[in-house]
Amino acid sequence: MITVVGMGASSGAAPGAVAAGAELVVGGRRHLDAVRLPEGARTVVLGALAPALDTVAEYVAEERPVTVLASGDPGFFGIVRALAERFGPERLDVRPGVSSVAAAFARAGLPWDDAVVASAHGRDLRTAVNLCRAHPKVAVLTGPGAGPAELGTALGSDRRVLVVASALGSAGERVERVTPAEAAARDWGAAVSVVLCLDEARALGPVRALAGPRPGPAGWALDEAEFAHRDSMITKFEVRALALARLGPRPGDLVWDVGAGSGSVAVECARLGAAVTAVERTPDGVGRVRANAAAHGVDVRVVHGAAPAVLGGLDEEPDAVFVGGGGRELPAIVAECARRARRVVVVAMAALDRVPAARQALLDAGLDCDGVLLQSSRLAPLPGDVTRLAATNPVFLLWGVRPHGRTEGVAP
Repeated sequence: MITVVGMGASSGAAPGAVAAGAELVVGGRRHLDAVRLPEGARTVVLGALAPALDTVAEYVAEERPVTVLASGDPGFFGIVRALAERFGPERLDVRPGVSSVAAAFARAGLPWDDAVVASAHGRDLRTAVNLCRAHPKVAVLTGPGAGPAELGTALGSDRRVLVVASALGSAGERVERVTPAEAAARDWGAAVSVVLCLDEARALGPVRALAGPRPGPAGWALDEAEFAHRDSMITKFEVRALALARLGPRPGDLVWDVGAGSGSVAVECARLGAAVTAVERTPDGVGRVRANAAAHGVDVRVVHGAAPAVLGGLDEEPDAVFVGGGGRELPAIVAECARRARRVVVVAMAALDRVPAARQALLDAGLDCDGVLLQSSRLAPLPGDVTRLAATNPVFLLWGVRPHGRTEGVAP
């Protein structure tokens, strides 16, 4: 058997006994220093994972006992996955400690059954950043180049609070509450265990039966009456339904809604778990987007300005973009969005004359382009308890998809 022991934050593991009988003990330097090693046992300081697993394999093949020391709960974003994949779960005797996430929330005095947990250790930080923007309670497991400073820099002036938990379970434990700007200005060193990103007004959410982030909405493509809008200037639900299907918003994504108007597409993407930036040129439109986001209980970042010029001030590259307005500037807007989108751009147009130029802008950016003309008729009552069909205005919907694996053309 391979005994896997969780160390650190209130693990309850007895330092003198965790490695008893082992002929090979694998772990980080601080974990190895914290236990009494069996006489004659070989030790491997855990750095690169592959060589350590190869050494473990040698001992397993000879049926010699191995102990692996890890932080907190090694089955939670930990080494248990790699060990189970290599040696099979039946060979593992896992003795978990308290995970750093559980310990950090305990220090903050908050429940975490409704928290989103993201690992930025050895991964792209953008997923964790987008989750922090979209959800009120997120725990981020940090790593080199993806710590509190980098997270704070990415969040910028966001109103959220960061709880930075360092060296949990040790004599040097620290738990500090800072703003993203304060986090960005500091050198945090290598002792950070986890960062909690909190929207304090919503950190204590309602009691639910399911753990993790709130479930996705029971329905989408909401009726226009669900949104405040001006003179029917809103993406109709039939168009919105297909646009959402092509955008594919999901937790960890960033979506732009350019020419947001009422913000109906932005709000729907946020309801599906994505981080959303809505770009709107009119002051009253900005107010409507914010009001609609608040009415539906989601976070939408609203940028006041005219595209395409204002898009240059958006630092993060979007996964998906919906373009719902633009007028004569539409080809330039589509070109800029297509240049920067990581996955897809969807464009809605009522004017036939604008379709060729928008399509060409998508193709020129190297995207695979397709589209449809959407024409629908809704049931409408007539006097005498009868029903007729009432046609809605036809809308062209184009979408450009970046070919899988192709990244040229995406802005750095």
